[in-house]
This record gives sequence, C-alpha cells and structure tokens, in this order.
Amino acid sequence: MIKKSLNIIMLALFLLNLTGLSAQNLNDNSNPSGLIYKFDIKQEIAPPVWHNTKKAFREAKELNADIILIHMNTYGGMVETADSIRTAILQSKIPVWVFIDNNAASAGALISIACDSIYMRSGANIGAATVVDQTGKPMPDKYQSYMRSTMRSTAEATGRDPDIAQGMVDPRVYIEGVTDTGQVITFTTTEAIRYKFCNAQAESIEEILKITGKQDFKVVEQQLSATDKIIGFLTKPMISGLLIMIIIGGIYFELQTPGIGFPLAAAATAAMLYFAPLYIEGLAAHWEILVFIIGLILLMVELFAIPGFGVAGISGIILMVTGLTLSMIDNIGFDFTGVRLNGVIQAFFIVIIASFFSLIGSFFLTRKLFGGHTMFGDLALLSTQQTTEGYVSADAHYMEMKGKTGTAFTMLRPAGKIDIEGQIFDAVAEAGFIEKGEAIRVVKYENAQLIVRKA
Repeated sequence: MIKKSLNIIMLALFLLNLTGLSAQNLNDNSNPSGLIYKFDIKQEIAPPVWHNTKKAFREAKELNADIILIHMNTYGGMVETADSIRTAILQSKIPVWVFIDNNAASAGALISIACDSIYMRSGANIGAATVVDQTGKPMPDKYQSYMRSTMRSTAEATGRDPDIAQGMVDPRVYIEGVTDTGQVITFTTTEAIRYKFCNAQAESIEEILKITGKQDFKVVEQQLSATDKIIGFLTKPMISGLLIMIIIGGIYFELQTPGIGFPLAAAATAAMLYFAPLYIEGLAAHWEILVFIIGLILLMVELFAIPGFGVAGISGIILMVTGLTLSMIDNIGFDFTGVRLNGVIQAFFIVIIASFFSLIGSFFLTRKLFGGHTMFGDLALLSTQQTTEGYVSADAHYMEMKGKTGTAFTMLRPAGKIDIEGQIFDAVAEAGFIEKGEAIRVVKYENAQLIVRKA
C-alpha cells in the first residue's frame, strides 16, 4: 500500500515534469566548438539546492558538456548540503567554474573554493565561513573544527592556499599581510585575485567567455520543471517542519475527536507529502518509512488496546521520530558512512521541535474549538451523564459478571479474553500476567472492561 501510494505520487510528478523544459540556450551559436552548462545557486544553501545541483550534473553529463558553470549569489546555508555539493564538484570529471555575482559567504565560499575556476564581479565578496546557528551565534568548536578541516582539504584539492581557507572559518588564524587574529577572512574581488582565490574579474557570463576565449561555446541554462519546483518546495526544512506539525497535530485531533475523519486525512496527506519527495530524492528508503508506520501502529495499540502507557507507546514514539529523522538523512541502508553528525542532529531537532509545537498548538486549539462555547462545541461531549440519572456506559451483562469465576481463554498480558460459563469476554488482569487456561475471578468492572485476578 505504501509503495503503491508513493508510485502514484511519483507518476504525478513525472507527468508534471513533462511540462517543463530541461534546458534553454543562452546564445544562438549555430556552430559551437564546445558547450557550457549553466545553473544558478542564488538562494539559501539547503536540500532544494542539492536537488538542483544533482539535476545539473546529470544533465551536463547527458549533453556531453565541456564546462559546468555555477552562477552564484548566496549568503550561505546548511553546511551538510554545501558539503554534498562540494563533494560532487570535486569528483566531477567535467570542469566546474563559478561566477560570484555578489556574495559567496559561508557555505557558498566552501562550494566556490571546490570549483576549478572562480570569477567575481566588482563589488563581490567571498569568505566568512564560520559555522553559526539560526541566531548568527558561532557554534561550538567541534563544528568549527570540521569546517576548518573541510575548507583546508578543499583548498588543497584545488591548488589554493589552505591557511587562507582555514582563516575564512577560524578568527585565530594569523597570516601576515592578509589578516590579523580575531577576524575571519572575507575577500573582495581584488583581494581574491591577489591571493589566487579568484581567476579574474568579470561583470557577466559573456565577459567570462571572452576572458577565457570561449566566445564560440554554446551556453545551455538549466530549466526547472514543475516537478523540480514542487520537490524543492517540499524539501525545504521549514516546509518539512510544517508537514511534521500537520502529521502530529492531525493524529492528536483524531484521538480527541474520533469519528470526524478530517484530521486523520490531513495527517495522512501531510505524511505522503513529507515522505514522497524524500523518497524520490533517494533520502527516504522503504524501511525508514516502514519504521514510522510501525511506530504509529504501536502508538495506536497502546492508546486503544492496552490500558495505561508503557513499552508499546514509548517504542512507538521512538520509532516515529526515528523514521521521520532518518528520512532526511543521506544514508544508504544501515550504512551511515559519510553522514555528518551535524546533519543528523539538525534533522532530529527539526522533528522534535515541530512535534513539540504541534502538540502544544493542537492542545490549545482543541480546547478553543471544542470547548463548548464555539460553533464546534457540539462535536465533543461536554456534559456528564450520571448512572443515577439512568445512563449506563456499558452493557449491563458485563456488570453482572462481577464475582463470577471462569478460565483465561487467552493469555492475559495484561489484556486478553476470558471464558465464563461458555461466554467469551474481554478482560484485563489486575496484576501481572495470567496464563491461558488458569482459573480467574472477576473482581470489578471498570472503564468498560472486566478486571480479573487468579482464582
């Protein structure tokens, strides 16, 4: 069922993809001597950018492009996404150039340094790659240490000064004539050329072609289809968080208002929208989606079949969180080689924070909508129906079983079935487990269940 639903969504996205153009020529060179494939990185470095990058490298290979050109203007973003792009550039058999059209800060600097050639327009900047949190505060040194090492190794791989690359992360680095301690390195275009972090200044793509003698090359620009835009939108961390909130909130609402159906439908739709693009991108595997579903089933069993809250409920919550988290991570099966701890932590906190706010919001929204003083008040039972007024909440026949003896029809652990005078009843052991066939006595009737103990 899961696979069938995912395949339906994939088919729909494929049909949408047919409406998009794969590439567009930027010049009319009818007899080109080579081909340059161009794509943009002009937004926050996040999973959608990684999706577009993979598409660009795949299409460039199919077109037998001679050069891949990145048109960049970004203030940075997620380090793990930048690291994936950096690795793809370093491993590319096609040379990769970057044109910095204004900014290549933080994660953008890492991607730029991985490229074979860097071109910058006047007034552009590259550097300031210190790892920071959402408030702009520098992260602990273990994160900076990884970034320092990554910047150094990337600079070494592309023949640039590794000390300067490290200085873009670490303010403690002192390089005579370049930077004093206490300041991270950010180069202007002129400074980047001087220290060989930029090949030349150019004001446009056409000027880069002129400088490099590639005027007769055809430039093909990446065109994003409807599918690419939908996947890019749904894989944004903020959207993923909102979908998780709808999943958790829908389940909570359904438990509070059984029989309505809409909250459960909303949760199911959000789950499909959450997992489908991640599945298409190769992030969410079948087993990770299955882990989430098993967790959901265990939670339902705990809430509806087993009194109290114990192992099944806790295990269900853990599995649901695990499934949602692992679906965001670029692991292969159970092999987590190359998966950065920072990426795992970020995915985990997206799930936890979204779930927390969803539960808090759902709690207050439930009280507001079903509190008895709104148009939805009649959907919830607000009054108490007392037995002294003639109301009975369960079959009176069950109540007559109090004090009677019988045998355990199934094992009670603690819930199960009992046999009293040839009739089968649902029951719960008062304490511990009761083996099948053991004699039992009904001690009370509570919460629509017979409570029994060993006779």
